[in-house]
Amino acid sequence: MDYTGFKKQIYDLTHIDLNAYKERQMKRRIDALIAKHKFSDYDSYVKAIRVDSNLFEEFVNYLTINVSEFYRNPEQWKNLSKDIYPYLVEHFGKSLKIWSAACSTGDEPYSLVMTLADYIPLRQIKIIATDIDKQVLEKAKAGLYNEKSVSGLPAEYKDKYLVKIGKNNYQVKDEVKSCVEFRQHNLLKDDYPSGCDMIVCRNVVIYFTDEAKTEIYKKFHRSLKTGGILFVGSTEQIINYRDLNYESVKSFFYKKV
Repeated sequence: MDYTGFKKQIYDLTHIDLNAYKERQMKRRIDALIAKHKFSDYDSYVKAIRVDSNLFEEFVNYLTINVSEFYRNPEQWKNLSKDIYPYLVEHFGKSLKIWSAACSTGDEPYSLVMTLADYIPLRQIKIIATDIDKQVLEKAKAGLYNEKSVSGLPAEYKDKYLVKIGKNNYQVKDEVKSCVEFRQHNLLKDDYPSGCDMIVCRNVVIYFTDEAKTEIYKKFHRSLKTGGILFVGSTEQIINYRDLNYESVKSFFYKKV
């Protein structure tokens, strides 16, 4: 079986479309994983992950890029707090529907809750947080993080919403965890939530082809209410945002028009 056949087998097995990823980069990652387990070819590896749930989960986990931290790129979070939240509350009220897409280990949706609580009582905050990877969603639900993950979080939020566990770890308080609903979701094939006031999807689409990116941005557009905001990562400015019917309201923030 060649790599093309492998991609088809993986799609049949997982519904993950490897054609949407940059091929050289993804093939190199997969070949390294197969070599690590001393499989001789794609065929024997696919047979193994069909019957071994641990190997299967490891494979899905390996496909996802989990580089995450609280309050990543602080200037963007400051803009979110200073300009975007007041706009959202003014236009849509305090019952906001916010989707954190490809949320990885939960650092981002929990950061959203902590910062949004400056404007809305915690009991009114509901964030939908999705990722393709079941393992990282389990980590996210646990809400336990090391010092490095929370190092960028302003002290006011750290003191208020986290509990220190031992020397180097922090636990997100239950009152914050209860504001987030975690779900498994594949950006390339699953239905998107509708009627969103804001979608946050950062540092993920850089790993997709240009065609897949455009399709994702179009789907985000359909998911947003008119006037809703899309917040993207620091390497993901949307060059053709006008063609996709967005308006740039600030660097990395786009409004549906």
